[in-house]
Formats: sequence, C-alpha cells, structure tokens
Amino acid sequence: MEFHRKKLANGLTILFEKRDVNVTTVMLATKFGSLYESIEEKGIAHFMEHLAFKGTKRRSAFEIAFEIEKFGGVLNAFTDEEETAYHAKIPSEYIEKAMDVIFDIFFNPSYPEEELKKEANVICEEIKMYKDSPQRHVLNKIKECLYKAPFGLFTGGDEKSVLSIKKEQILKKHRELYSPKNSILCVVGNNSFDEIVRLAEKFSQNIDFNEILFPKIVKINEKKTEKRENVEQANIAIGFHIPFGNNKDIAIASVFSSILGDGMSSKLFTEVREKRGLAYAVKSFFEKGKNYAYLVIYIGTDKEKINEVIKICIEEFRKMKNLSEKELEDGKKQAMGNYDVESEASEVNALHLILSEINQKAEDYYKFKEIVKSISLEDIRKIADIKDYASFVLS
Repeated sequence: MEFHRKKLANGLTILFEKRDVNVTTVMLATKFGSLYESIEEKGIAHFMEHLAFKGTKRRSAFEIAFEIEKFGGVLNAFTDEEETAYHAKIPSEYIEKAMDVIFDIFFNPSYPEEELKKEANVICEEIKMYKDSPQRHVLNKIKECLYKAPFGLFTGGDEKSVLSIKKEQILKKHRELYSPKNSILCVVGNNSFDEIVRLAEKFSQNIDFNEILFPKIVKINEKKTEKRENVEQANIAIGFHIPFGNNKDIAIASVFSSILGDGMSSKLFTEVREKRGLAYAVKSFFEKGKNYAYLVIYIGTDKEKINEVIKICIEEFRKMKNLSEKELEDGKKQAMGNYDVESEASEVNALHLILSEINQKAEDYYKFKEIVKSISLEDIRKIADIKDYASFVLS
C-alpha cells in the first residue's frame, strides 16, 4: 500500500492512497459539521452543502453535474458531525476535471438568493421523509436521548431553524470555515502524488481561517416514547455511551458491535429473532467522533412485546462480559473482514482517511487490524459493564 501526505503553504492537508484500479475518488472536506452549530443555526452546515451544487462563479448547477457525469463519474456530498465533504468518483484519467469541479463548488459557491427558499423547502421535505420512516426517526431521536442540545439535535436541523437561515449567515460561515487551513483533500486512485499536489496548488486558494471553539458535549441518558397512529410495529432504539479518544476505543467498539448485533450470526439476531421470533430487524452499530462515541441497538417488534424485547437486548449487552476467548477471536476476524470488504471502495477509504486525520492522523486507519488483534476480553467487559442507557420507542 502506497500512502503520501503533504501540507501546502496555504495550510491545505493532502492525503493520497495509490491504487492500480483505473478509478479515482476525490474528496475535499472542511472540518465543520453539525457538531459546531448552535440551536438557532442547527442545519446550516447541511444547508450549505446542498446550496454549493446550485452554482458557482464559473458554473451553473447543470454544468457542475454534467462535467463529472459526461465521463461516467459520480458527484455527491455529505454533512456529518465533524466535517462536510464534497466528492467525485471518476475514471482516473479525468482527475484534473474532478479536482477542478470539486474545488470550484467548495471555494466558490455563489449561493444564489433565488435558490435559498427553494432549497430550504427541499430540506424540509427531506426532514419530513426521515420522520415518516419509523426506523430512521428512532435512530435520529436516540441521539437526543443521549446528548443535550445542540449536539443531540438532528444534523439537518428542523423546519424552523432551516427556514430561518439567511444568506448573510451562510456567507459568513463560508468565509470563516471553508479555508485550506481548515480543510483536508483526500485522493484515492490510480494517479501520481506529484500530479495531485500540482492540481491542488492550481485550484486551491489562500483564505484566512477563523478558528472556532470545540463545543461542550453534555451526555445524558433519557428514556422517551412517542405514540403515532398508523404505525403497525414498534420501533425501538437503545443507546449506550461508550469510551472514545483513541484508536483502540474505536477498534474495541467495532469488535463489540460485530459480535453483539452485526449479521445473522450475532448475539442479538440469534436470541431475538432466531430463538424467540420477536423481530424481523435487529442490529447494533456505533457512531464515533473525536469527543464522543455511542453504541445503538435497533429493533422492530410487536407493540405488545416492547418491554420484553428491551429486557432481552439489555441482557444480551450485559452478557457480553461472559464472552469466551473463541467468540472474541471470531469477532476480531469479522471486524477485520468488514474492514477489508469496506476498503475495497475508494470513496470509503477516502472518508475513513479524512476521519482518522480529524481524530488524530490519517495513517492510523491502516493500523486498524493490528489494533484489533490486541483486544482482550477485559476490553470487551469494560463496555459490557456500562450500567445506564438511553432509549426511544415509537409505537
């Protein structure tokens, strides 16, 4: 595996992973996401991501998309807690075009006034769509039960906050935070590092960066319910605060979740679905950042079985402390296998390299399997011993 990094004179960090397949992912991220938003501005990072595709000083919305898609490429973006990223996946020979378009929408969005209200309405429909999906709704709401506002609020905000955002606020955030010093470029593909650096220097800009303070994250453990007509099934999310702060914490969470609720051989699937027939969907996953981490169990079950299912899931979580050495070794193999399968996609590796860079340094991503091998039963027990939990039930 060939990996390079460089910091340009303007402060832009460049990460590059060389691959032999003739496909390249270009991902450019600012270290600004919903974690940094106030209650009043919740959703502004996501709003800015949407609006960036509406045009730049050089390109219309159609031209932004067409200049990537005419070569068979794919263009997209996402907003998360700690970053907002814009990315293109394209045949490697068109790397210059991909970087030109990505840098253009990143540094030069025009944020046309006539598009603000229209796109705000689009986002409001997106929010409604998530709310209308019972599973997505409970997975959004469990975060509110684990953290106080504003961090606990949905990344996209709500209708009130989104509709109140003005162009002046967006321009101010862009000037302050879409700076090379606050940004990471990651390229994964069949190109040369010298070419990547040359193109980054060509398309990048010198912009000052006004550093923002890391907000206080306040943990809670609340248990909430919501009643809704015409929902045939109860949807349940159970959340646990888990350790964070270093690469081993991430690896432990990955192994723990793999054994507990990842796939048809997991503890939860075996106990809740196979043995008792109480659910069709039952799984676990974890979310992590530089200053937070939580594990979630999701279940869809009969409304009369809510308390029974929650009790079983909590018991299975606790019983992880009794894991055997063989079960742990099997879980390690699964977590390492998941890593290998996921990393086949260039866009997945680009994302993980950026997240690793935000948390500590990108190269740590490549140490994941090595760290997994060092995990002990005691590491697993520390999570299984967590006493309190949050829950959200929609029925």
